[in-house]
Amino acid sequence: MSNTEQDTSLHQGHRARLRQKFLDGKLADYEILELLLTYLIPRQDVRILSRQLYKKYGGLYQLFSAPFESLVQNKGVKENTAVFFKLMHKLLELEYKCVLDSAPVFHNYEKLENYCKLQLAGKNIEEFHVLYLDTQFKLQEDELHSTGTNDWAAVYIREIIKKALNKNIKYIVLLHNHPTPYMSFSSQDIQLTQELESALNNLDIGLYDHLLVSGDVVYSARNLHLLNNTISK
Repeated sequence: MSNTEQDTSLHQGHRARLRQKFLDGKLADYEILELLLTYLIPRQDVRILSRQLYKKYGGLYQLFSAPFESLVQNKGVKENTAVFFKLMHKLLELEYKCVLDSAPVFHNYEKLENYCKLQLAGKNIEEFHVLYLDTQFKLQEDELHSTGTNDWAAVYIREIIKKALNKNIKYIVLLHNHPTPYMSFSSQDIQLTQELESALNNLDIGLYDHLLVSGDVVYSARNLHLLNNTISK
């Protein structure tokens, strides 16, 4: 057997083991990325590339959320591969949004958290979103409220209230990110949350939660007992 034939046989054997581990539910996240790449780059060893991408972006959500221009700058990632990653991002976004549109958000909080990570994980500037919910806690709209800098994004309480009243919204979820990984709510975040909660309560609108994406973690103001409300499900 020639060296080329031997290398091909080794690659095929490794890929077959990856597929079996996937079917057995035993793949780590970086191995899931490697398995995806085997279908996109079928005649090359993609083990090194998958680990490099996973390390650079910090996770699958961050990779899929990365701008197309950033993806194609990586050696070994051609336009076809970058488009596939962005397609995965869009498909996941549609799937999560469909769940949030059709059932109360608390029915599957994991889906809500994954949707938040998909929107914001890995971004190097702060974004502030407002999720508007109806009387049954179903998502009506995800509004990009503002885009800021690497450590700040503006929040306009009057605009949030105005839109909530115009759309007959009953509950609101705030969502923003910290580009620095594993950085929980700042004192300014907490103050803003409580000010908005108070203003909304006066109008019989509930602030259901304030979610913060930092790295691959989603922090919940509700779970951290930073809200004063007693909204029941």
